[in-house]
Amino acid sequence: MMRVRLDAPPRSGFRMPLVAGALPLTLLVGTAAAWTQTPPQPAQPPPPQAAPAPPPGLPKGVDLPTDYVVGPDDALAVMFWREKDLSAEVVVRPDGMISLPLLNDIQAAGLSVEQLRQRVMEAASRYVQDPSATVVVKAINSRNAFITGMVAKPGPYPLTNATTVMQLIARAGGLLEYANESNITILRTDGGQTRSFKFNYKEVAEGKKLQQNIQLKPGDTVIVR
Repeated sequence: MMRVRLDAPPRSGFRMPLVAGALPLTLLVGTAAAWTQTPPQPAQPPPPQAAPAPPPGLPKGVDLPTDYVVGPDDALAVMFWREKDLSAEVVVRPDGMISLPLLNDIQAAGLSVEQLRQRVMEAASRYVQDPSATVVVKAINSRNAFITGMVAKPGPYPLTNATTVMQLIARAGGLLEYANESNITILRTDGGQTRSFKFNYKEVAEGKKLQQNIQLKPGDTVIVR
């Protein structure tokens, strides 16, 4: 009877069989590496571009009322791109005109800023090709209302924002002690015609007949007796 030693080494040429379905070591390593890789990230959109800087040397303007039109004594800066010889800072004359180098007199009063810009470029097109101009309002001196009589600080007041009669009286320091608060008059010149409006300070202060607290227009004069 033949005996077999259990601890005997395998015979030469003996190979352990591969387990069914087993993968080579290199394939297993490659597959594991693929599992650990970070998934591709979606492309990020480019950062928004900053707005282009304004042209250098452009003077700072004032905030304009929505109904603003150029008027006498307003200070303007008219700047031409690449045409410095045509640029100038001007004050609107009492006749409503401005004077620019080479372009001479141009009507400005009664125009919006954009209308004046178009008119200036039209005048400049006779001397330069495709002119580009900017009009900046540096100071508004034409939109004044006036208050006179029995108030603490009579005088002109700029109407840079919507202003009522009551607000103008407050800006003028209020009524003096002996002012006739029930007999205040507003004078307005429109189209060559002068109109008058009555204002009763006491009634408005008490919340009565508020329709008489009208919004003032440039050139209005409030008279407090």
